[in-house]
Amino acid sequence: MASRCLLRRLARVSKLKNKYGTVRPLSSLAELPETHQMLQKTCRDFADNELVPIAGKLDKEHLFPLEQIKKLGELGIMCVDIPESEGGTGLDYLAYAIALEEISRGCASTGCIVSVNNSLYLGPIKKNANQMQKELFQAPFLHGDKVGCFALSEPGNGSDAGAASTTAVLQGDHYILNGTKAWITNGYEAEASVVFATTDKNKKHKGISAFLVPKPTEGLSLGVKEDKLGIKATSTCCLIFEDCKIPREFLLGEPGMGFKIAMQTLDAGRIGIAAQGIGIAQASLECAIDYAQKRQAFNQPISKMQTVQSKLADMEMRIQSARLLNYKAALLKDAGKPFSKEAAMAKLAGSEAATFCSHQAIQILGGMGYVSSMPAERYYRDARITEIYEGTSEIQKLVIAGCLLKEYQAV
Repeated sequence: MASRCLLRRLARVSKLKNKYGTVRPLSSLAELPETHQMLQKTCRDFADNELVPIAGKLDKEHLFPLEQIKKLGELGIMCVDIPESEGGTGLDYLAYAIALEEISRGCASTGCIVSVNNSLYLGPIKKNANQMQKELFQAPFLHGDKVGCFALSEPGNGSDAGAASTTAVLQGDHYILNGTKAWITNGYEAEASVVFATTDKNKKHKGISAFLVPKPTEGLSLGVKEDKLGIKATSTCCLIFEDCKIPREFLLGEPGMGFKIAMQTLDAGRIGIAAQGIGIAQASLECAIDYAQKRQAFNQPISKMQTVQSKLADMEMRIQSARLLNYKAALLKDAGKPFSKEAAMAKLAGSEAATFCSHQAIQILGGMGYVSSMPAERYYRDARITEIYEGTSEIQKLVIAGCLLKEYQAV
């Protein structure tokens, strides 16, 4: 509770300083405000003390970090940008990006769980839910006691989010849901989900609606837990709807708003995945530097060898570039300005930095990078998903190009 109060005080101080102009704006992206630096240190200390020592065990045994999620909830990290007036921490999206990067540096699986709850589950509820829905589906999910999930993908649609085959038919005071949602992170642990289903097939993507579905619910079952390459401390499964009755009042937003809600949610979520990727990349760099300074070859630390130094320089350059892109995306969102292109660029750069840096870390460690007694191989496995979920790298390029062409058409 004390830590949560600290973060809320930071939020109030940040708002006051911004109001009276005593904090230099981040237009140069040169230095974080003091409040954000304090948040960064708090999350880094938590990662070092609570996550780094157990991340390997969580990965090997596929253990959901229940205790750590509750502690993060007490810190206020499970509801970073939910307003204080609604029980949240009341910080901005830049704070969220900073916090998630540090958590992911300690454990990418834990970072993934935090990201899903903040951006994919609470995000659309914050923006679109009414008061009754917030009391039922937001308030209990703010402080780590419960987590939510986001059900958009299906076995047959992949990146084509507008081709939802899951249906929701209105019958009296209930919607009847039928269909299967795939690749649902937090699927087993989540106690509610934002679910997208087609309510009017004739309208195609404009006929998709969003629903708030409590778990467990009659007619909703879970598929088997997927055995994944990485982020093994998270559960991933299918949500299977078979004549699942959902009260009419659990419709999120208006009928037909589902696709728009999903796209807005993914825009914001990409800032979180970028932060996750950057955190993995940073952990890979730190692992590589530590090993290179200790490993002796040819009567000197291998960190003195130009080939190793070149790899470290490339890693640092990609991390810093991705981090600045992500900060800019978060700042644009906080300012209420369009940020779709910047979020896509940040997600692309952050995920590719994770893949590149984890690969280079293994190269620097050599054989030691290939064994599970060192964390480098886990970073390599965890990195791979960041180029796939919440929009593949190929989809990010389509988003970037689409925004770019619109900008030039407007000139």
